[in-house]
Amino acid sequence: MNIGAHVRGGGTLIPSLDAGVAIGATSIQVFVQSPRMWKPSQYAPEVLEGYREAQRDHPSITDTFCHATYLINLATADPELYEKSVTALTHNLRVGRAMGASGVILHVGSHKGAGFDEVLDQIVGAFGRALDDAGATDTRCPIVIENAAGAGGTVGRSFDEIEAMIEASGADERLGLCIDTQHLFASGVDYATPRAARQLLKEVEARFGPDRLRCLHLNDSKTAFGSNRDRHANIGEGEIGAEGLAALVGHPKVRALPLLLEVPGDGDGPRAQDVLAAREVLERGVALYGRGGAKSMKAK
Repeated sequence: MNIGAHVRGGGTLIPSLDAGVAIGATSIQVFVQSPRMWKPSQYAPEVLEGYREAQRDHPSITDTFCHATYLINLATADPELYEKSVTALTHNLRVGRAMGASGVILHVGSHKGAGFDEVLDQIVGAFGRALDDAGATDTRCPIVIENAAGAGGTVGRSFDEIEAMIEASGADERLGLCIDTQHLFASGVDYATPRAARQLLKEVEARFGPDRLRCLHLNDSKTAFGSNRDRHANIGEGEIGAEGLAALVGHPKVRALPLLLEVPGDGDGPRAQDVLAAREVLERGVALYGRGGAKSMKAK
């Protein structure tokens, strides 16, 4: 089992490993710059090397993922915002690679009603520029595209859109996939039973191959099925519920991946009790594949 959590990084980054250990996480996600400011955080080479060595030798934390700043919008019609977004993504990738991260998770952005087809080429161009400028010549730290909940003109609201971005990038192996359970639920995708979860994972493998799915964001939902609203809840306290999550996370193709909590906790992010709740859901999900049975997705 690999239950992870978003934690605070700190100036030397290494405290994020301690923060993960403190709540019982076995993988972590961090911001390497403020999620809501353009100014990049600058890290001395020895800080990044120190983190890379600490992560490599850590006895319990297996993976670190970076989450790119929320300000990035690769689908914008504003040339200045587009360039700032590419620059920010490039910086996040450089830092992620230098610290030995397993990927940089990205919200692609919003086309603001212009239409996905109108912005596809510029998104693909941004991917290529950021990867090349960051020196990403291998797959060790890919751009990990996260599915969106579907509000407004957000990009990545369907597997169709994510597949189109990857195909238009020449199936670049430096692009990965992160599935967010709350976003998937809000987009109206059913995964609450073993049958539904099998069908979903079969589709994911057919579209993206067996190795592109790098991690999951494990979250309950404050909003209803198909709401297209991005509102995370603590595990077992939302509209999905523990049983609604179990079949997906317990699926054999998912259960060993880093499952990263982005839940509110008491208002300051995941706690030890949230990690424990996620472990219990995962155990329940694994058991489902031996005995079957779960509720419909549309009912908690």
